[in-house]
Amino acid sequence: MPNHVHLLGTPTVALPKIMKSLKGITARRANVMLALTGAPFWQEESYDHLVRDDGEFEKIRRYIEENPVRAGLVRTSCEYRWSSAAEATWASAADQGVRPTCL
Repeated sequence: MPNHVHLLGTPTVALPKIMKSLKGITARRANVMLALTGAPFWQEESYDHLVRDDGEFEKIRRYIEENPVRAGLVRTSCEYRWSSAAEATWASAADQGVRPTCL
């Protein structure tokens, strides 16, 4: 999404450590790409939620994949390049085991 990120995963490291690393690395790269300096890239807070079962995991995954559609960025979730539903990323090692919602 242009103004926020959704991440659904099963961490093996403490969430605060993951978020600090993720925000630090991505902020540095984005600031270089956008030629931004002097202002924080990410907001301080983040929202986390414990997923309790496979059904809830799938519901959240579908919500995340449909977010670009609801925002009017694409007609179908598969059209959004940076989504796990996007055909362009199906071959990515990071997407192994992800089942797209559309073809």
